[in-house]
Amino acid sequence: MNTNEPTLMRPEGKNLFDRVVSILEQARSNVVRAVNNNMVIAYWLIGREVVQQIQGGDERAEYGKQVIEQLSAELNNKYGRGFSTTNLRYFRTFHTTYSDRIPEIRHIGGGEFKATGNRHTQSSVLAAMEMAVKQIGIKRGFSPNLGWSHYRALMNVEHQNERLFYEIEAEAEGWDVKHLERQIHTFLFARLLKSQNKGTVLELACQGQRINTPADTIKNPYILDFLGLPDSRVHHESEIEKAIIDNLQLFLLELGKGFAFVGRQKRMQFDDDYFYIDLVFYNCILKCYLLIDLKIGELAHQDVGQMDSYIRMFDDKYIAEGDNPTIGLILCAKKNKTIARYSVLNDSKQLFASKYMLYLPTEEELRRELERERKLIEEAQAEGKGK
Repeated sequence: MNTNEPTLMRPEGKNLFDRVVSILEQARSNVVRAVNNNMVIAYWLIGREVVQQIQGGDERAEYGKQVIEQLSAELNNKYGRGFSTTNLRYFRTFHTTYSDRIPEIRHIGGGEFKATGNRHTQSSVLAAMEMAVKQIGIKRGFSPNLGWSHYRALMNVEHQNERLFYEIEAEAEGWDVKHLERQIHTFLFARLLKSQNKGTVLELACQGQRINTPADTIKNPYILDFLGLPDSRVHHESEIEKAIIDNLQLFLLELGKGFAFVGRQKRMQFDDDYFYIDLVFYNCILKCYLLIDLKIGELAHQDVGQMDSYIRMFDDKYIAEGDNPTIGLILCAKKNKTIARYSVLNDSKQLFASKYMLYLPTEEELRRELERERKLIEEAQAEGKGK
């Protein structure tokens, strides 16, 4: 062994090899991103050419089909593969969907999102709740962090404002394509709309989800299809809790922004009595704890009272300087309209109850859930004005 061989270390502790590897990995990552960005623009431009060719020719549908088939054959002859008629139709749809875009990759921090197969649609959901609004936006380019597969998924969202919301969230939160698709098919946009406020719709569409108050973190319903539990039989609360722990990463994604897992079956002592909280999380954005109590049946008065007590005890014993008041969430199989209206749930800004669903709902099922929630909100607001 040559003891005189230089170690090539810098004061921060990284040797020369590690530093060079870091440079190369970053360069490769930049190359992949550049390729993806350029392909997004290229596909949009190809789609534009196809659209213009078809619009400028014979109006018959057969003409458009012939144009795409001929172009596909010529491109595959030149490049080998990748330009099937199906792909060319995707390119055409891409341009049609994003025809208001500038064919360029925008820069991060450019401020362009300020407020100013089977086709997945939520038009009936949004229309039923009177939430569809037209957005008058500025011209914008495409995200540098989203690839063609992301935009393929986004094209399946019919409503423009909803589609823009998912694009913003996918970029801001670093969603991979699989997670983006799940958020689309579990109706995240619709579940975040807890009122008929059109300004809320526009804000979500232009800025994505913003977490400013505890209510901003709550969804209704929560879709827990990833737990793999059949909805056809009654489960024990411990069974659902275990499934959540076993699928914690997916549950955190469903829970929302800024949450970190703290513990399960948190024990609290009051005098000679012990109480156990099913799940405890911490929200790093709001700087507060979230307590979750799982209920396999319908929401009951004692559930609300119990969670209210848990919050008070937890605040008294565990929160530290700088922490905000604790949030309590009762996850139940069914919400009770009367209890939601006449209990502390109606007035509390820290205590919430939401339904969970162990399967992916149909659009009609979700529409009913959202309408039910909207009526509860309207009745609570009317009750408040009458006081």
